[in-house]
Amino acid sequence: MTDMGAFRDAVTAWAAGGPGDPAHELAARLHIRTAVLLEGPSDVAAVNALAQSRGRNLASEGVCVLPIGGAMSVGRYAGLLGAPGLGLRLTGLCDEAERPYYARGFERAGAAQQDFFVCAADLEEELIRALGVTRVEELVRAEGDLRALHTFLRQPAQQGRTPQRQFRRFLGTKKGRKIHYGRVLVEALTPDHVPPPLDDLLSSL
Repeated sequence: MTDMGAFRDAVTAWAAGGPGDPAHELAARLHIRTAVLLEGPSDVAAVNALAQSRGRNLASEGVCVLPIGGAMSVGRYAGLLGAPGLGLRLTGLCDEAERPYYARGFERAGAAQQDFFVCAADLEEELIRALGVTRVEELVRAEGDLRALHTFLRQPAQQGRTPQRQFRRFLGTKKGRKIHYGRVLVEALTPDHVPPPLDDLLSSL
């Protein structure tokens, strides 16, 4: 396990009610300065993929990118990692529907609302819109998932939905698929078509 992975695990255990000393010790030893609070691991995969595509190693820059297990947990993590706890700078990315959780959590932790970034629906929707459904289907084919996609699209529940909504739903139909495509879709972006929330988040770090 990497040192940053150990820190993420320590923070997760702390948020679950465990001791905070391991997280404090690792934060000091690793010179961590910023915590990026993301709803889930697919968002982590996307942020890390974009950073790598730009030649950045966030861990070496003192930036910890971590999933918090859903937006309702943001207040807990912000309190532990922000001014009331470790004193790290906080930022993050969330869906529009989850904005109130982030706003309250950041405010209570002494961070400004403009310090986190908001996707219109969710990050998958932003990526699909940036790439276009034709390009996304090409990527699904390249990843060997075209048969699974066609089977999914024949389901009655998918009839009448827009292609964008169908692809978003497809990415969440199998465990690990959203995480995998979080990286795949970001790696397929051209530099001038990175969704603004994702681009702005990385630029802020």
